[in-house]
Amino acid sequence: MVASADLGALGSKDGPRINYDWVLPNVAPLLLPWLAIAALLALKPNRRAAAWWILLPLGCVFAFSLAPPDILPGGLDFATDVLAALAFGLAAVWLLSNYLRQKHRLATFLCVVAALAGFGGLTFVSRLNLSATNQLEPAVIMLAVGLGVTAVALLVLGLLCRKRFHLVGIYLWLLALLSVLWVMIALPFFLIEEMRSSGPIDWSAFFTPVLAVAVCHFAALLPFLILSSASPFYRERLKSLLHVKEEGAVVAAPEPEASLKT
Repeated sequence: MVASADLGALGSKDGPRINYDWVLPNVAPLLLPWLAIAALLALKPNRRAAAWWILLPLGCVFAFSLAPPDILPGGLDFATDVLAALAFGLAAVWLLSNYLRQKHRLATFLCVVAALAGFGGLTFVSRLNLSATNQLEPAVIMLAVGLGVTAVALLVLGLLCRKRFHLVGIYLWLLALLSVLWVMIALPFFLIEEMRSSGPIDWSAFFTPVLAVAVCHFAALLPFLILSSASPFYRERLKSLLHVKEEGAVVAAPEPEASLKT
């Protein structure tokens, strides 16, 4: 390889020859999350055609992570890796819901956290070679917070909708919960920085990036909610995770025992 530039009378056009050996990038680590999802699809409860629909929302969020919108605040180049990790974590939760559902909500919450952390962490580690190394620490923090916010939002969502299951209401509640949780987490740090600067508080500089992160977080969850709306198979999975009942479900009252008259 030779660099070339027309320098006129200042010197030669061609620079010294440099030998460069191009090596095909190793894509094997990027296949690990997909192989993990394939292993979950091989589980007995998922051995049916309906279970494979999980690849559709997973692919949507994965494509979204490859070309994120410009609403994300600057300096969050690692957000694409966090979104991809969140997507695989959510897919694992939906596929493992039969195993994650426990008798008590808190136990279900802890199981969801474990599944999100395990599969989300695996995805994030597999993409480390694509991330900026100088942003590794904030990326890990954002991933941990994002997975935690997801689990807490699902827990609170189940409490809010415990008496009936209405998907449109779930969409709205989830967007509100994500916004509130992200604001609650970021607000103390913002106030501390503003107190140090001893200047007027610019609330737009706080709410704009925080709500943008909440909207992108909701966008990662939305395809899985849409799948739960369209697929009876995954609707039951979501109901199981939230510990809620179907709206309008009527429980038949037992028939009174017939009395014999003598």
